[in-house]
Amino acid sequence: MSDRSNSDTPTVACPTCKKPMEWSSTNPYRPFCCERCKLIDLGEWASEGHKIPGQPVFDDVMSDDLDSDQTRH
Repeated sequence: MSDRSNSDTPTVACPTCKKPMEWSSTNPYRPFCCERCKLIDLGEWASEGHKIPGQPVFDDVMSDDLDSDQTRH
């Protein structure tokens, strides 16, 4: 038997590359296996490759649409 099957640490698939990894507090990139996979996922969210379905809660406001007389705090 392998040590992994006897371990109390669960094994999960990395969301990006699907490589099995141990879910451990020693992995600073959880739920990802490495920094590369973490950054790939971040890039997908930033480029809107990943989206949460549904209607937006707020309309997008362009900076030109803001009232310049109002002071922001």
